[in-house]
Amino acid sequence: MRTSRLFLTGIAASGHHGAKPGEKDEPQGFVVDLDVEVEVAGDRLDATADYRGLIGTARETVERTSFDLLESLADAVARAVLERPGVVRATAMVHKPAAARSSQVQGVAAAASVEREG
Repeated sequence: MRTSRLFLTGIAASGHHGAKPGEKDEPQGFVVDLDVEVEVAGDRLDATADYRGLIGTARETVERTSFDLLESLADAVARAVLERPGVVRATAMVHKPAAARSSQVQGVAAAASVEREG
């Protein structure tokens, strides 16, 4: 099996995540970066994982779930992406820009990696 890595960066999404009181009341902005290893069976779109589907899966996971921890959200995104056809391994890094501003740092993010067994 031939594989390749896709790097998809800056996937913007809004979601209801956070541990502080009131943080889940209104949607907040999140940014997802993906590092995905995919099977490649040829030079055709149907011979590998379509990156548009990977982007959609990441965005939908942020928008349709709710977690207290950024780490849990990153894990959920990585696991959802891993379920896509042709994906062998997925790492999701989820950034929460509002947390960075309120903490007076350049960035707050969490990453999680998962891979297909066998």
